[in-house]
Amino acid sequence: MWYNKLMYNWSVDTKELEKNREKFTLWKLEQLINFGLNGEKINEEELRKYWKALKIDPDRRRFLKLLIDGI
Repeated sequence: MWYNKLMYNWSVDTKELEKNREKFTLWKLEQLINFGLNGEKINEEELRKYWKALKIDPDRRRFLKLLIDGI
């Protein structure tokens, strides 16, 4: 529903954040990983690029690492 998208990032001024591409990309990756994809896909290239800088749950990090590196 339309209101879910509005409330999803209610605490962040995304217009201001978008002015800094790297910070926005990090923030968006963390949001997608920690709070759900909401129908979006994670860009693997960006995920690999910002892997060390991401602030994500350790269990999710291990799981994603398995997916990225292959089992």
